[in-house]
Amino acid sequence: MPEIVLRLSNIHRSFTQVETPLHVLRGVDAAIQAGEMVALVGPSGAGKSTLLHIAGLLEPADKGTIEIAGQKADGLSDSERTAIRRDKIGFVYQFHHLLPEFTAEENIIIPQMLAGVARTKARERARELLGLVGLSARAGHRPAMLSGGEQQRVAIARALANRPRLLIADEPTGNLDMHTSEKVFALFADLVRGQGHGGAKLGALVATHNLDLARRMDRVVEMRDGVLVAG
Repeated sequence: MPEIVLRLSNIHRSFTQVETPLHVLRGVDAAIQAGEMVALVGPSGAGKSTLLHIAGLLEPADKGTIEIAGQKADGLSDSERTAIRRDKIGFVYQFHHLLPEFTAEENIIIPQMLAGVARTKARERARELLGLVGLSARAGHRPAMLSGGEQQRVAIARALANRPRLLIADEPTGNLDMHTSEKVFALFADLVRGQGHGGAKLGALVATHNLDLARRMDRVVEMRDGVLVAG
């Protein structure tokens, strides 16, 4: 059986607006396998970002169970949740959020050193990943010297730096032109499915408004009335 890298069971999340509860997630269930890309679609305000934040352990659920690569994550301390995020989850956003004062290589080295990897090993890993995303020649360039597509490829490489099992992506091609978006999506799909990534397959939950890209993923789920339904 394929490994389940993300399992969400009966996830609830509410917020209070002017003393009135707003129920955003009303019992979300989901399971993502290694090697699988799942598109998350739905209108703005439907709760997609809230679900991504909870799945990525960036904010807690009010109720429900979260498992990342078989490890239960609900009820843990902040430091324990941080360790799971660091070691098992990679994040890719619409805007790359690269550190502007550091080179492409250094942006990939830093998260590894924060995880306790020696600088020499971290540099080797960074160069390996820059090769995978076709940017070996740009290793010494700062983000301002890179195109939008190149910056996003560095961001994908950074997300893979600590060999995560799950990728969480929020509109990863939303800030790119159509041609560059196609190239970045193809790269993302290859890396998730283990091609050129040491054979290790990842699972990916990808929020997108691009329905053409969504249909090219393995599955589409839609956020509707606080739950996920097949897209």
